[in-house]
Amino acid sequence: MPNPLDQPLAAIAAQLADGSLEARALVEAAQARHDPSLNAYKTWAPEFALRQAAAADAAFAAGSRLGALQGIPVSVKDLYGVEGLPTFAGSPRELPLRWREQGPIVRSLRNQIAVIMGKSHTVEFAFGGLGVNAHWPAPWNPQDRKTHRSPGGSSSGAGVSLGEGTALLAFGTDTGGSVRIPASVTGTVGLKTTKGRWSTAGIVPLSQVFDTAGTLTRSAADAAFAFAALDGEAVPALDGMGGVTLAVAEPFFWEGAEPGVAERVQEALKLAAAAGAKTSEMALPGSAEVYELYHRGGIISAELFAFLKRDLPDWIPTLDSRVRKRMEAGSALPAWEFLQRRDRYDALGAGAAAALETVDALVCPTVPITPPPMAAITDDDTYMRINLRMLRNTCVVNFMGLCAVTLPAGRDAAAMPVGLQLIGRPGSEARLLAIAGAMERLLKQKDVWSSPAI
Repeated sequence: MPNPLDQPLAAIAAQLADGSLEARALVEAAQARHDPSLNAYKTWAPEFALRQAAAADAAFAAGSRLGALQGIPVSVKDLYGVEGLPTFAGSPRELPLRWREQGPIVRSLRNQIAVIMGKSHTVEFAFGGLGVNAHWPAPWNPQDRKTHRSPGGSSSGAGVSLGEGTALLAFGTDTGGSVRIPASVTGTVGLKTTKGRWSTAGIVPLSQVFDTAGTLTRSAADAAFAFAALDGEAVPALDGMGGVTLAVAEPFFWEGAEPGVAERVQEALKLAAAAGAKTSEMALPGSAEVYELYHRGGIISAELFAFLKRDLPDWIPTLDSRVRKRMEAGSALPAWEFLQRRDRYDALGAGAAAALETVDALVCPTVPITPPPMAAITDDDTYMRINLRMLRNTCVVNFMGLCAVTLPAGRDAAAMPVGLQLIGRPGSEARLLAIAGAMERLLKQKDVWSSPAI
């Protein structure tokens, strides 16, 4: 008999609802796949999860259908407040109890009786794209069982929780790529929502200006299912790529791509065009300037410094030195310059959104490089250089107020997953997810990529 985990979310939810599958059995199957050596979780909570599964089963038995995620095993990044579980935010000690308070996303999960399996690891205060944390062992990217490679960051345990099979849906945050980078390098699907679409209340902040909540899933179909369950907007089904308009991003997004990365994305674009998609080239207005502004530091560093100084001053002395250096670089930013830069980001974002009105999505590699071995990023200079490269193609989306989806497009020359990023205008999540689903089916038909979990 096949493992109940090895099915799409929609099929699992249907079986839970009709009684042919119990939440407890599903959760126990997920717990059996837990591999402590992968280190996905800061807080692994088996008894906590089983109590939620029992509550979900009791509700099903009473005829209560509380939401599409009822009984579904999920992981949440250790920035999200969850009553009954500690919050560390990647720091060496637990944050004050008020950071257990649940925001709208976790409340929705708890109201639907989704089963929270535990809290996944994060870079300290979410400030980094490689998954490095001086206080806790970095999660192991399950796509390479021989070499400890970057799992991506800052939601470093999210993709790993999917890869090991303990979660069918993972929640992260994305300030400059922290959902899409882990998704890309672990061969999963990541959704970065438009700023403000989903509340970030109840989540330890990095940047009030740029923070967004998002999901990682094993497939685009699962991403669409989860989005509808949380957001309320249904994702329309596409029969194929006919009528889809895709723009190929300018050279900025392709520069320095390591062997096999650009090739896989370009091959996927050719398949989409052959299947009926209309493709063109587009220079996204302001993208290079936005990246240059990011490279200079400022807004995020200044916001993190202000938050810690105000809310968690006792956590500053123990900061990871790499987090501290980046934070202090922006801590002296004058208020007038902070506001000036924020206004410039807004203006550039408006121009990008206007340009994207002419297409469904802009396409580029999600991450232009192979996830590096953790042993190769131990010195600070190398870390800073590679961290910037990891973030380059994703941070532009945040700073311009756009939304995006990443999905696997094959493997690079090092046999690691390559992410294809679909970038859309603000509020176009449902359309992007529909296109991602159509592309996923196309790539599977051509044996380009098939998630081992589905």
